[in-house]
Amino acid sequence: MEKIFNQYYPKIKSFVRKRIDDEGVVEEISNDVMVVALNSTCTFQNKSLFFSWLCGIAKHKIVDYYRKKKLKTILFSISPYFEEISDGALNPEKDCLKNELKKEIYKTFSEIKKDYGKILRLKYLEGLRIKTIAKIMKTTAKAIESKLMRARLSFKENWNYDKKED
Repeated sequence: MEKIFNQYYPKIKSFVRKRIDDEGVVEEISNDVMVVALNSTCTFQNKSLFFSWLCGIAKHKIVDYYRKKKLKTILFSISPYFEEISDGALNPEKDCLKNELKKEIYKTFSEIKKDYGKILRLKYLEGLRIKTIAKIMKTTAKAIESKLMRARLSFKENWNYDKKED
């Protein structure tokens, strides 16, 4: 196993580095690839080169990384508070908390005014522009901007995830 790690880790790291600029993320993904590979060598069927198989694992890890990054960008980047509450749940060590976080977000949506939840969903989950939301809700863009601001405040007031006991 150590031989496999020493032989392929630098190559995988180089492969990942070509697709991701953040050196910390490169290290993390490369390590994940090697752990998965070492734990799954029995599933390798020699239908390709071992390095190609490793690159396939790496590609999946890279796609997962960009999916998480996109989710975080779409859902949380506009509001610093949304980003703050997401940071703890979207790092790889706490991957299992994503579903819990998602449930809590939807629960909070259901606890605020219906229009507020709808606006937040359209804006942050579906990634729609203010003008598009205004058309959907048959109102003006200015009205949506105002409601969006109030919706964020309402969401923040009703957010209970951080208040749970550890």
